[in-house]
Amino acid sequence: MLLTRTQIRRLVYAHGREILEHDHMAIERVCYQHGVVTTFAHSIRVACLSVWLADRLHLWNRVDLRSLIRAALLHDYFLYDWHDWDNGTHRLHGFTHGETAMRNAIRDFKLNQIERDSIEHHMFPLTPYPPKYIEGYLVTAADKISATKETLSFDRFDKPASEQPTDRS
Repeated sequence: MLLTRTQIRRLVYAHGREILEHDHMAIERVCYQHGVVTTFAHSIRVACLSVWLADRLHLWNRVDLRSLIRAALLHDYFLYDWHDWDNGTHRLHGFTHGETAMRNAIRDFKLNQIERDSIEHHMFPLTPYPPKYIEGYLVTAADKISATKETLSFDRFDKPASEQPTDRS
């Protein structure tokens, strides 16, 4: 029997509680990732979709569920809004944020090798090295699917006026 959305959300919370309740998640709740979706919401979407993919592909005998969920929740744990003007330091964000997220994650959490590798290499093929573990490929796929949906959504034009980017000139 396949998992329901409610069961998937419960699994994400059960295995990701420490991460979801960490103080630094307050930063992810106010930083936008794609359109009107915060980094926090995006990370939960990626975690849920990663579990859904593992379930639908019948990978339970090959996947460490806890590592999959934790890596998905931390894959974008870079803790800044990459849309904010910063004199250009975020212009390579797509290439560098996996490493930044991993560095922040190992500072705040005890991570195993699957989690570290999945976080650091989730931007493949934009970055040169693919994940070493199936959990990393699931996070990578879920991230690409979620990012595409969030980026192409017409909701992206509905960001509240108080949160619109300001003129940087």
